[in-house]
Amino acid sequence: MSPRTLTGWRKSSHSHFEENACVEIGTGPGVVGVRDTKDPAPHPVLVYSADAFAAFLARLTGER
Repeated sequence: MSPRTLTGWRKSSHSHFEENACVEIGTGPGVVGVRDTKDPAPHPVLVYSADAFAAFLARLTGER
């Protein structure tokens, strides 16, 4: 899947604009993309399966 087909980009609620530490996520069919807010497309986008991203978030929040 091309990162250009990801939609609904939104900034993380944990981003901090004053420290230039902002990330955005976008979604596509069965995938989630992650990019740097200050460098939107065509700059690099990391693309994960929706299941892998959900597992990542669960691990971060302490869910099992």
